[in-house]
Amino acid sequence: MINWQQIDTVLLDMDGTLLDLHFDNFFWLEHLPRRYAEIHELDESTAAAHLHELIRRRRGTLEWYCLEHWSEALSVDVRKLKEEIKDKIQIRPHVEDFLTRLRQLDKKLVLITNAHPQSLSLKLDVTAIDRWLDIVISSHEFKEPKEVQAFWHALREREHFDPARTLFIDDTTSVLESAKTYGIGHLLCIHQPDSKTSRTVEGYPAIHHFDEIMPPGLLGR
Repeated sequence: MINWQQIDTVLLDMDGTLLDLHFDNFFWLEHLPRRYAEIHELDESTAAAHLHELIRRRRGTLEWYCLEHWSEALSVDVRKLKEEIKDKIQIRPHVEDFLTRLRQLDKKLVLITNAHPQSLSLKLDVTAIDRWLDIVISSHEFKEPKEVQAFWHALREREHFDPARTLFIDDTTSVLESAKTYGIGHLLCIHQPDSKTSRTVEGYPAIHHFDEIMPPGLLGR
């Protein structure tokens, strides 16, 4: 699926790509509504409906990913609530071997995520996935999410990569569409970003796990 001789730079999403999206889905759909109801002494079903509508309205914007925005809007410490279930933060299968192999091949590895810096720092503390990466970038640094072209222009100005020789792996097709519009030459999606649910990806080549595209080489080298 991937001709690694044509790739110099690998751009990697975090949630749903390197890490199991189950943590995020569980937090936003179950843990936060329950704790929000407890903190504000509300009926849980009413609180959940209210939260889901607020979240839906912000989808695709930088605010949707911003922990500071939600902490202020909901009058709760969102990062602290995330810490309560940090045991659910997990690296997806074959990620460590995949990143190790790419480093052996001298590929430039860049994490690009819409995750807010507070969420990013928590996940790096738990997983230490940054030890395999050359650089970690949150879209909040550019004040634009990956869904918009301004993000990609800012990223290229920062990193000076060749789009034609770049592979981008993400679990969100709208983000891949934005990358395609910008001119990223190689795009790949993830079939099952949340280990507890399944879906069908359409419009982009996709894998279940990274062993499907593992480049040749010796991990123990």
